[in-house]
Amino acid sequence: MKHGIHPDYHPVVFRDATTGAEFLTRSTVTSTRTIDWPAAQGVQTYPLVVAEITADSHPFWTGDRRIVDSAGQVEKFRRRYGQRRG
Repeated sequence: MKHGIHPDYHPVVFRDATTGAEFLTRSTVTSTRTIDWPAAQGVQTYPLVVAEITADSHPFWTGDRRIVDSAGQVEKFRRRYGQRRG
């Protein structure tokens, strides 16, 4: 790797906006918000990034099945195009 051309890779805490679950990982993302995180050396301060969806709340990982059908879009499609025969 060339020195000085890559972004800073540092510890960051991500928080799931839906469940509130938090996890510490490394990332290049930056944030002005911070959080105190307990560590072996005592409490450390890390940047905090709030994510809308993480593995903690994503339907694929949680097993929840969500069907979003706003204003009957499926029925509207079927009325418009009906059953086509080949």
